[in-house]
Amino acid sequence: MTRTIFVCCGTGCIANGSLAVADALRAALDETATAYGQGKAAATAGQAERREAAATAGIQVEALVKQTGCNGFCENGPIVKIMPDDISYYKVKPQDAAEIIDSLDKAPVERLLYKDRDGRSLRSQKENPFYAQQMKIVLRNIGEIDPAEIDDYLARGGYAALKKALAMQPAEIIAEVEKSGLRGRGGAGFPTGSKWRIAASYDDFPKYVVMNGDEGDPGAFMDRSILEGDPHCVLEGLAICALAVGAEQGFFYIRDEYGLALHQVQKAIADAGKAGILGNAIMGSEKKLHLEVVRGGGAFVCGESTALMASIEGRPGEPRAKYIRSVQRGLWDKPTVLNNVETLANIPFLILEGGAKFAEKGTANSKGTKVFALVGKVKRTGLIEVPMGVSLRHLIFDIGGGLLSDRPFKAVQTGGPSGGCIPAELLDLPVDFDTLTEKGAMMGSGGMIVMDDRDCMVEMARYYVNFLCGESCGKCTPCREGLRQLRNILTDITEGRGEPEDLQLMEEICDTMRDASLCALGKSAPNPVMTTLRYFREEYESHIRDKTCPAGHCPKLTAFRIDTDKCTGCGRCAGACPGGAISGAIKSPYRIDGSKCLACGVCRDLCRFEAAIAEKAGYEA
Repeated sequence: MTRTIFVCCGTGCIANGSLAVADALRAALDETATAYGQGKAAATAGQAERREAAATAGIQVEALVKQTGCNGFCENGPIVKIMPDDISYYKVKPQDAAEIIDSLDKAPVERLLYKDRDGRSLRSQKENPFYAQQMKIVLRNIGEIDPAEIDDYLARGGYAALKKALAMQPAEIIAEVEKSGLRGRGGAGFPTGSKWRIAASYDDFPKYVVMNGDEGDPGAFMDRSILEGDPHCVLEGLAICALAVGAEQGFFYIRDEYGLALHQVQKAIADAGKAGILGNAIMGSEKKLHLEVVRGGGAFVCGESTALMASIEGRPGEPRAKYIRSVQRGLWDKPTVLNNVETLANIPFLILEGGAKFAEKGTANSKGTKVFALVGKVKRTGLIEVPMGVSLRHLIFDIGGGLLSDRPFKAVQTGGPSGGCIPAELLDLPVDFDTLTEKGAMMGSGGMIVMDDRDCMVEMARYYVNFLCGESCGKCTPCREGLRQLRNILTDITEGRGEPEDLQLMEEICDTMRDASLCALGKSAPNPVMTTLRYFREEYESHIRDKTCPAGHCPKLTAFRIDTDKCTGCGRCAGACPGGAISGAIKSPYRIDGSKCLACGVCRDLCRFEAAIAEKAGYEA
């Protein structure tokens, strides 16, 4: 039996040493090559016994190591999966390699298996609650192939959809996409088929197709993981788009910081060209398509469609008014279709399986599945894919496992800087384009940041506004000056200088920005402020009226003390205090020197006995 040992080598696992794990597994295989029928001359007695037993049973055991893209369960990496045994190991270290190889024809390595809440060891990802409740279309290949090997993609049916599309008329391709109900996964949710049909209706040539991989939302890594783990799927989707609209030139616009994604896409393009899939004769047909990679301009605003196209043309990434759409006049004033990474990754599936089958998943107006980056104060963080319409509660508590330390859930931020905050009373809200928009948030590209009762919603709004202040292109006054004024007001509130009239003033600024900003960055920038005002207004009022932060987060409004009745004298807080404000003796209650305390909250975060207490600034011990 041939076994494949898949090692997750997405960016997160690489940071945790997965490349060294892969090397160690290969070295361990070399050491035991004889036992697995690979021709090594010598073997230990144990290996020889296993080889003899395998020979008696007529089985030749072989194994190879493959590096894959992100498995999704990022906090538990590096992840190693053995197929076809369907065994997954987590938090693997190089020193575990020999034991893993030695176990290939024995029982699994128990200590490396995932444990559920009851302490049971889970052998397969199908048993793991993080994976078991997902439905994968976009992520179907990731973790099962080496993204740098085109043969791996072909072996799983890769480019069959492109071959099928070559036998279809452009109108038939577009009709299938329309039938699927696929909406753009970049945030706006515009119907993909409609966009393609409009572009195809123009006779102005040349036409262009562009992939938007300039993912810049804090906490988001969906597009990055797809490009790193399955670049050929996105390439195939873009090629089908080109056939549908009549384009012969395409661009992959990828964030400059995404080094691995850039490498994988460049290799995929080169390999597809060598295989005759791209170039002057797509898969031997009369159709042609040439693709190239453009490195992002280094600004968040370059993710906006017109700013992105300006960047590709070599100009500063500044948006323009959209009274003329890009599908009519985009790159170099020619019809251009721009789709985000996840949108294009859906295309091969829906062409091969049919738009109707794709439309069976999701809700009435939000079809298919959606990839999310689930991060923040949640027990199981990572990359997930679920059908549209599942509830926030299902995402956070069933798949995510609930909040760290079982603290109370407070809010989830969806859609990044352009999104909004959804409170606890809306946990059963279905996650789809229209419902989130109705509640003042938005789907965005799919980032989800979970927050507990110790997160301050005023500071959260200030953080996103401050982020956008640095990312606005500054071209239009409502966005440029509106963001600066919002930042100033929010900073005053978090530092105890807020006034009651500030809340109405912020609402007026937000309304102006929504109505008058040039592009989607400025129009959606008020969302974090407006949703926190809508759902957490009492928190703003506490900051302004009582000069206190209910979450104990804002340093200027918060002081910390140690409850001596709860303190066990473990000393963890003293060792971690950056200001050296905590003193005491082991097994005796510790104390905080208020004159040295930075009110950073590290003591409260570390204390397992909840002895570190946040109070209003000015408390006297």
